[in-house]
Amino acid sequence: MRTVTATALALALAAAAAAPAAATPNGPSTEGLWRMDGYGTVLSLDGDTFQEFQTTSVSCLKGDTARRTGPATYTTTDGTVLTVRPGPNKNRASLGADSSVGHRTLRRIHALPAECTRPTPEDPRTAFDVFWHSFAENYPFFAAKGIDWQAVRDRYRPKVDDDTTRNELFALFSDMVRPLYDAHVAVQDGDRVFAQGRPGTDMPTQELDTKVKKFIGERDLKGAPYRQDFANGRITYADLPGGTDQGYLRISGFGGYIPEDAPYAAHLAELDKALDAILTKERTRRLKGLIIDLRVNGGGSDALGIHIAERLTDQPYVAYAKRARNHPTEPGRHTSPEPVPVVPADGPRYTGPIAVLTGGSTVSAGETFTQALINRPGGTIRIGQPTQGVFSDVMERKLPGGMTAILPNEEFLNRSGHTYDGTGIPPHLTEPVFTKEEFAKQRDSAFDRAVSVLRNDG
Repeated sequence: MRTVTATALALALAAAAAAPAAATPNGPSTEGLWRMDGYGTVLSLDGDTFQEFQTTSVSCLKGDTARRTGPATYTTTDGTVLTVRPGPNKNRASLGADSSVGHRTLRRIHALPAECTRPTPEDPRTAFDVFWHSFAENYPFFAAKGIDWQAVRDRYRPKVDDDTTRNELFALFSDMVRPLYDAHVAVQDGDRVFAQGRPGTDMPTQELDTKVKKFIGERDLKGAPYRQDFANGRITYADLPGGTDQGYLRISGFGGYIPEDAPYAAHLAELDKALDAILTKERTRRLKGLIIDLRVNGGGSDALGIHIAERLTDQPYVAYAKRARNHPTEPGRHTSPEPVPVVPADGPRYTGPIAVLTGGSTVSAGETFTQALINRPGGTIRIGQPTQGVFSDVMERKLPGGMTAILPNEEFLNRSGHTYDGTGIPPHLTEPVFTKEEFAKQRDSAFDRAVSVLRNDG
């Protein structure tokens, strides 16, 4: 298994610098048909149209579309900007999304798969087969979770026939994935969704976030000489009271920074406003410790997490490496791990000791941000409980008949080449996090431990 090192980062940055420029009217063309390494996806780039085809070994359904907005860029209906760049020859290219980290390798093909050229039946058994194959060919964690997916098929497929109702099929799909206890797995039918987290954890809801934010404000931040909310209330910063020269930064998500639906660039701009106000030259010089509270964090954009990490270092380093499952029948085959760099941002940066507070309600991009701080120069300690244990971007796979399967297919590797999927990232120091007893006794043990640890470090 390949280990991600500083050397790998240097090679990755050098490769990026030497990469071909984006396609131009007079340069290499990315028009045509492409198969993506991993992800079970075929793309058609035809004039101003970007069309996705979601494929398995038994199916092909049209997926998302995007419109061309530049020589190498396409914009989806939700505002995500996709960039397609030519590779080392006319038969290779890469795809990146502005809200995600890493890139996806494209290989030119000369015809659509046969399944893409004919209608897909919409009967219940076909929907079952597409659902089962979507997981069988993409989900990376069956072995780690002790799930025999073939046995699941053998048990449930005989229950499906032409008379199976939509409600029955939704319930059956939910039962099939229930034992995975994976917060990045879901079955969706309109407004109806089945999803669940790791046993013993609470998923981050608006209700929980509001309760915790009020508790922290009244208990931990009372008397703070400076305290302000930013980014639509998703970010809170306070200088802690008592003359400790410690700061407190609470992040409840990596997105939702402006009230209305908006593209990634708008959220990034709002984040920069917040960071500019928080990490001033005077404050970064004065602070002797910073608590970053991720205990209720619903995730969002990994790229926004990397952007924050770039404000917390004066040395480049590798956050993690990202790879995807890349074979329909061999779960052990993956795309080449791509190191994701953290490059120091321009302007004031905080580079001193950090205490990161985490728990089971730290989910997805909240976890990848936590992972991005593990190798951070300057000293970072984790306090609380393990994170939820889901890191991958999610695949949304359309099913015949209108339902959607949601699942992960990627791994975020640490420096040893392992992942924290399933178990979550463990803390260095274990403390209870927002238990009934903590609330009842007005205690915040993880916060108090962080204050003490940073005071001693300072």
